[in-house]
Amino acid sequence: MSVINPSGKEIFSVTTELCGRPLKLEVNRVGFRTTGSVLVTYGDTVVLGSAQVGSRPVVLDYFPLSIDYEEKMYAAGKISGSRFIKREGRPSDEAVLIGRIIDRPIRPLFPKGYRQEVQVVTTVLSMDPDFRPDMVAMIAASAALMLTGTPFDGPVAGLRVGRVNGEFKAFLNAEEREQSDLDLVVAGIESGITMVEAGAKEVDEQVIVDALAWAYDAYQPAIKLQRELAEKVAPADQEYELVLPNEEIQTVVDEWVDGKFGSDIRKDYPERNNIINEIRWAFHEEMREKIGEEDYTKDLRDEYDEAFTMALHKDVRRGIVEDGLRPDGRKLEQIRPLSSEVGVLPRVHGSSIFTRGVTQGMNVVTLAPLSYAQIVDTMEVTDGERRYMHHYNAPGYTVGEVRRMGSPGRREIGHGYLAERALEAVLPTEEEFPYTIRSVTEIMSQNGSTSMAATCSSCLALMDAGVPIKRPVSGIAMGLMMDGSTPYVLSDIADAEDFAGDMDFKVTGTEKGITALQMDMKVHGLPVEILKMAIDQSKPGRMHILEHMVSVMPEPRSELSQHAPRIEKIKINPDKIGAVIGKGGEMINKITSETGAEIDIKDDGLITVASPNGEHIQKALDWIKSLTEEPEVGRTYTGTVVSIKDFGAFVNIMPGIDGMVHISKLSDKRVEKVTDVISEGQEVRVKLMEVDDRGRLSLSLKDAE
Repeated sequence: MSVINPSGKEIFSVTTELCGRPLKLEVNRVGFRTTGSVLVTYGDTVVLGSAQVGSRPVVLDYFPLSIDYEEKMYAAGKISGSRFIKREGRPSDEAVLIGRIIDRPIRPLFPKGYRQEVQVVTTVLSMDPDFRPDMVAMIAASAALMLTGTPFDGPVAGLRVGRVNGEFKAFLNAEEREQSDLDLVVAGIESGITMVEAGAKEVDEQVIVDALAWAYDAYQPAIKLQRELAEKVAPADQEYELVLPNEEIQTVVDEWVDGKFGSDIRKDYPERNNIINEIRWAFHEEMREKIGEEDYTKDLRDEYDEAFTMALHKDVRRGIVEDGLRPDGRKLEQIRPLSSEVGVLPRVHGSSIFTRGVTQGMNVVTLAPLSYAQIVDTMEVTDGERRYMHHYNAPGYTVGEVRRMGSPGRREIGHGYLAERALEAVLPTEEEFPYTIRSVTEIMSQNGSTSMAATCSSCLALMDAGVPIKRPVSGIAMGLMMDGSTPYVLSDIADAEDFAGDMDFKVTGTEKGITALQMDMKVHGLPVEILKMAIDQSKPGRMHILEHMVSVMPEPRSELSQHAPRIEKIKINPDKIGAVIGKGGEMINKITSETGAEIDIKDDGLITVASPNGEHIQKALDWIKSLTEEPEVGRTYTGTVVSIKDFGAFVNIMPGIDGMVHISKLSDKRVEKVTDVISEGQEVRVKLMEVDDRGRLSLSLKDAE
């Protein structure tokens, strides 16, 4: 029996199996007034995908698509841990990053020149704690778009893949994610892959290639299910007009630039950009004179300028395909000139400048006690912390433009996160290096691959700060030009190749393997074989950059900056944490106030003590040891006699810990009465001889001599 919703539409669903669980897409149950709305259920996770399409084109020179991922704390049975803010507000960095992951495989699937406003919102209504909900949200976004009647060349699906005990698996639980050496997101359409993002623990390139192929096959049921849903709903095609370059204008521009590009502009980028700007200026002057000052309006000038840029992109592609030369005269696998410095800022804890061609990143590292770690309060994470943070800034002046200064956008957050993931695999543990680490990349100049410059400069600055990373990490951005079915892979792409090309593929890693990946497509999906070409070609380029970095900074400094805080650590029995904290925090407050040291205590018993003054640190450590030290057999202690018995005496050797000295252990000679040798309140040296199975301590006075 069919169910009809209040708006008079039938509620129905389609179901398939995806990676061992049922995946259900349901329509017409909620979201009656959206252009397209789908309720997606997978396990106990429920995500609402809603798509709304504007009724008319907007006057913009870009496609106004927005895709948002909405975290709802109630979905995980949580109330925000913030003391002051309990309702959801600005999206967390995690939500922004997931929104980007959903956006990137979808955006290229709309035709060029499409200008209708499209808004997609994915809302997590219920979250299964056994896996992350982001890939369910991607399916929800795509399924909703499939029901809008827009020229969306989907559907899209994706999987987050890990590797546990050598086996690939999607929808990992928290324990499996911890064990996995790979966190790979693969998204695409039926015919190929359109987006890749990964963090990895120095994984071999072939493992990545195998994981891509596994994920591509595994997400196909979600593609077929969306097609089945769209066929049942049969949405009406929406009318639209593409805002495309005027072919007549493009012909005029192509004829005008004939003979002015090619080898004449294959120069290093500062010179090339200046030459192109002069040609562009001369072109507009001639068009203004030819058409007339009054008729050459801003809109018409913009059309001619766009056609000029299109002719420039054609020339870039022509040079690569026909001559094997890139805009700046490089060969396809050639890396731009490299230059690096470390220790460039006197008062910071670590600093570097990394320059590749015209792209330049300055990085600054700051060290602080573990208490300065960022608390992560999201729908997915309970009481999580970020001990290592990488932040990326790129103001307008870095591309020679005037831009309003503001808070970081999605691009800045995404670039910073990519560089953060690139270094996470080589960072020391908290026990090895008990510091919170903040790395900030200030981009100084942009001409392609700034996220990779951020990775390289961050690595150098970490080593300059004395952070004992396992191995240095370098990064490279790979490009692609497809000439029909023939691929041309480019190493270390610059802006001109990025704008004119078909792929931006960033790869970071050490000499042992890959630590992070990010790939975006401008074409409608690529087979794994072409992606393998890009991954394989990236390795020699990455190694070339790594060799340069090692020549500047071969290993981390052995000592921290004199301006960095000094931190010492001690590991205690977790059962002793209460003794250090004291009733109501009385003891810990007393230690910090009397020593001037800053103390952090972890649940596993790791205690860190920080202070600019070494004496203050040692005083606090001694105090903590006196409260938490465990008795050690064979060690000699100075203690106080607390009581006398006929058979011996009890001696306090640590706070709250007493042991017994039997009368036979008081002296080498025969002792008639205990009080003949010691008295109550006397300070004596005793040796711990044994701890029995009931925890009782046997002490000896005669063996301590």
